[in-house]
Amino acid sequence: MQDSINKIGFVGTGVMGTSMALNLMKGGYTLAVYNRTKSKAQSLIEKGAIWMETVAELAKWADVIITIVGYPKDVEEVYLGDNGIINNARKGSFLIDMTTSKPSLARKIYNEAKARGLYALDAPVSGGDVGARDATLTIMVGGDKEAFDMMVPVFSLMGSTVTHMGEAGFGQHTKMSNQIAIAATIMGVCEAITYAKNAGLDPEKVINCISPGAAGSRQLTLYGMRMLKGDFAPGFYIKHFIKDMAIAIEESEAMGIKTPALKLAKSLYDKRAKEGCGDLGTQALIKLYTENNI
Repeated sequence: MQDSINKIGFVGTGVMGTSMALNLMKGGYTLAVYNRTKSKAQSLIEKGAIWMETVAELAKWADVIITIVGYPKDVEEVYLGDNGIINNARKGSFLIDMTTSKPSLARKIYNEAKARGLYALDAPVSGGDVGARDATLTIMVGGDKEAFDMMVPVFSLMGSTVTHMGEAGFGQHTKMSNQIAIAATIMGVCEAITYAKNAGLDPEKVINCISPGAAGSRQLTLYGMRMLKGDFAPGFYIKHFIKDMAIAIEESEAMGIKTPALKLAKSLYDKRAKEGCGDLGTQALIKLYTENNI
């Protein structure tokens, strides 16, 4: 831990944020937390985190402010609102948004922060609840390389793969590539499991057989097994994946590229959300297949 940076403020203690914040505490940083629902931060408070009543209070206190909230509108409010981070952080502070959000918003935050002597990085993550718990997240970062280098000790407490992708917004663009790859892959996992069951195979045995080969992926080994167990607890919410896919489609169309697999995946997840399943994990897509509701 760097001697000059020891106070981290963390906004957003959800499924992933709680584990990420805990790993920062384990790494020796003094941590303050804010969440719209205080009860969701209670486990961290009980372990020694300082509760802050407002984002502004947290921003004034911290050397580094990390956010992982739900939607771009939440990011905009937390950073750019009158009582938000940029208006209240001390000059020289580091602002790290780990929400999956819009590249254009990341650039806007970067420019506003720079004008006030603040260092902003967009650093979305991949790896789900298990990656957050085990500090093995993939962290893709956009922003100034000097600021990134200063924050590597912080990132390394949350992730095992930490990569500077380029200028502001490039972390978010990389996350869009990640979500596009997942969208097609998880459909394939659902279809492979459905095929195996209908062929009379043991689907768990099939997953164990094919996962070391060319079909191997985290979606297959982790979420495929959760599908088989009927475990639909969220490692990553359907509602947030739909948000991510919508951003990826918008960005793709702006670049003039076609993403048919992504659009199909989003249409299937939209159907699940309309059935009231937005708070389930992304692996709950399998029920469209098992219930013949494609």
